[in-house]
Amino acid sequence: MALHQTDRGVAAPYDDVYAMPVSEHTLPKYRMPEAVSDPRAVYALIHDELALDGNAAQNLATFCTTWAEAEVHQLMDECLDKNMVDKDEYPQTADIESRCVHILADLWHSPQGASTMGCSTTGSSEAAMLGGLALKWRWRKRREAEGRPAGRPNLVCGPVQVCWEKFARYFDVELRQVPLEPDATGLRPHQLRDHVDENTIGVVAILGVTYTCDYEPVQEIAAELDAIQADTGLDVPVHVDAASGGFVAPFLHPGLEWDFRVPRVASINSSGHKYGMAPLGVGWAVWRSADLLPGDLVFRVSYLGGDMPTFALNFSRPGGEVVAQYYNLLRLGREGYRRIYRAASDSARWLGGEIAGMGPFTLLYDGRGALPAVSWTLTDPAGTGFTLYDLTEQLRLRGWQVPAYPLPPRRQETVVQRVLIRHGISHDKVELLAADVRAALARLRDGAGKPAPHQPGFHH
Repeated sequence: MALHQTDRGVAAPYDDVYAMPVSEHTLPKYRMPEAVSDPRAVYALIHDELALDGNAAQNLATFCTTWAEAEVHQLMDECLDKNMVDKDEYPQTADIESRCVHILADLWHSPQGASTMGCSTTGSSEAAMLGGLALKWRWRKRREAEGRPAGRPNLVCGPVQVCWEKFARYFDVELRQVPLEPDATGLRPHQLRDHVDENTIGVVAILGVTYTCDYEPVQEIAAELDAIQADTGLDVPVHVDAASGGFVAPFLHPGLEWDFRVPRVASINSSGHKYGMAPLGVGWAVWRSADLLPGDLVFRVSYLGGDMPTFALNFSRPGGEVVAQYYNLLRLGREGYRRIYRAASDSARWLGGEIAGMGPFTLLYDGRGALPAVSWTLTDPAGTGFTLYDLTEQLRLRGWQVPAYPLPPRRQETVVQRVLIRHGISHDKVELLAADVRAALARLRDGAGKPAPHQPGFHH
């Protein structure tokens, strides 16, 4: 083949991207194309397809970051080639990860903030699993030292995110998920005594329940476990899943004792890419002290150029999200996080008042005392004439993504809606949402917005 024929299909630089060869056909979906294509055309076509996704700025269902400063984008570009696991090749990125761990340990009142153990992960789900594995390993080691069987571990929790169900299934642990009591928004301390026993590796307390956005009372949960230990001798540690609240409570609720100020709290996970405001792909696991992370969970690798410890579930992953997290910690400081979440919390409380005044709703969480968010249900589901799924569909007509979903077992007949106010969700946008909720209610009440019987409503 002549050399000039090898770039067949690549247009001249002055050609329009929509008139190039790759633009004349449906994009391949099942087989890699044979020919090389012009990068401008490929970018334009993929960019156009991605425009069919929802607008992330109107996604009020997600806890995750949807807005970042230009400097974050720049740092992410500069870190595109940095592999987080290769600490020998990228020692400064590794040092930045270590700085973040110790900053968070200090933020969460670790008694050994400068020397404690922790790591970055791909998100709070991986961090939660690392916390769970450490609980299991320590429980098993203690049982074996006592000469007792260690084959039936269980983990006690309330209404948790699916990552804990995955942990239990993947790592062979019984998940004892305590049912929600009527009118409760999470696990209540008095429920623990019926569920913990000698095989309990730990209790998970949630700082920011996925379903309702409220905090579970960590200090009271620990106090109940203290009482159980006094009565039975069972010493059950607490892991705090602060996926959302770990970057909110220190700034909005500094007096709330949920972290390492509570002696029974052994470990904490949080999500940097949620209210930590980092881009998607970073979470954090921190232990009260280094001895609480069993050495058996730490592996050493030598084939990347140095002898390096690693104890994450993932191996190769980008370093940009960790660097962006450090940027946020430096850029905003405590005062910046405090100001951002005060504004978000003010907007959430305002929205809660508006929702409560619209008529058909009962607030489950009004935006006070926990996450900058609101959750509600229908006061009279049978008599309202429409469902929250119908309201979700109506709001999607305006681009809003507001989820409707059932609560966990024993309250699954209750369907809930939830709005999360994140960085980048302005008060003006919240007011526009409230106006659209009112307009949607008007359509649903006169029957104009309710789907025909053969059309299903939106479900999660």
